[in-house]
Amino acid sequence: MKIVHICLVEGYTEGLNYQENLIIKYQAEEGHEVSLITTDHCFNEGEWGLCRTESDYMNPQGVHIIRLPFAFPVPYAVNRKLGVFRHLPEVLEKIGPETIFVHNIQFQDIRRIAAYKKKHPEVRIYVDNHSDFSNSARNWLSRNTLYRFWWKPCAKAVEPYTEKFWGVMPARIDFLINIFGVAPDKTDLLVMGADDESVAAAERPEVRRRVRERCGIAQDDFLIVTGGKIDAFKTQTLLLMEAVKRMARDNVKLLVFGSVEEDLKERFSALCDEKTIKYVGWAKSDQAYEYFASADLVVFPGRHSVYWEQVTAQGIPMVCKYWDGTTHIDIGGNVEFLTEDSTDEIVEKLTEILDEPGKYERMKQAARNDRRHEFSYRLIARKSVGLLK
Repeated sequence: MKIVHICLVEGYTEGLNYQENLIIKYQAEEGHEVSLITTDHCFNEGEWGLCRTESDYMNPQGVHIIRLPFAFPVPYAVNRKLGVFRHLPEVLEKIGPETIFVHNIQFQDIRRIAAYKKKHPEVRIYVDNHSDFSNSARNWLSRNTLYRFWWKPCAKAVEPYTEKFWGVMPARIDFLINIFGVAPDKTDLLVMGADDESVAAAERPEVRRRVRERCGIAQDDFLIVTGGKIDAFKTQTLLLMEAVKRMARDNVKLLVFGSVEEDLKERFSALCDEKTIKYVGWAKSDQAYEYFASADLVVFPGRHSVYWEQVTAQGIPMVCKYWDGTTHIDIGGNVEFLTEDSTDEIVEKLTEILDEPGKYERMKQAARNDRRHEFSYRLIARKSVGLLK
């Protein structure tokens, strides 16, 4: 099948472990002719800006990447809200896709995709949504101006021509229905997940042993791992660090990876004693899989990140902060939820897991059940374009 992915809301960066990277990887691997149309912005050594790569190239997975410039000579912040690009209709005509997968709704050029479908009625269109009330439309003004009058019409313009609107979490299905006004029977869940190859590589016993040796953690220590960006929106990581220090158990260690916002560095550094709490800096995609694979328990005490689904796929027990519409990662008892931003609650939850007879073993068994394979990107890539029910 000839598949085109449209990533024009943000951008696309090679080498990341994001949904757009892995869906196209597995679709190309299974023999489809895959192209991705995106913006001229991406991450350069962790900084967002104009890409330093070619604007038209074949990536290492055999996917044709095409970067389009914005239509207007105005600042990036304005262009991002406008979402209008040069040459999109011409590029689509040249490729002649059988299936179009649109990543996110919030760009005005989605109307041109609807126009392409009118001209080519045999084309199948799928659209996904990564917005919910934790990251979008968080106040009355945003909901009733930007979303109601600017983005909702984009969704309604493409709705008649779309096979399925995917929410990547239950909360994001609700957002499709209640904010974008999409008909409920046109929506469904398409979870994010993990790279099958990376999961298999990280599961090798020598990986767990090597990571622990490198970090100075004994093989029989109970290792808790947490990872991701530590900023003003995820200060709960500091509460987890305080909780582990307060527990003061010689055999319980915490390994933290990720970037730390400048304003939090002093407080963060004061908690890293390199004995109970180890900080290993930023982790590349494969390193993140290895850190999680070396853990006995993974804890995410703040907002949702794509690591939640990755760890579910890796079969590791978790403790996560409860948010409406994010409990899809519970596949039968593998995860316990926190309801507060509280060091006391984290201490209580960890103590319960460690000391209640059989509790941790039940979580471990649940984490390894077959439902974890629902978070395989090989399967997600098929489902995304209607090849798997």
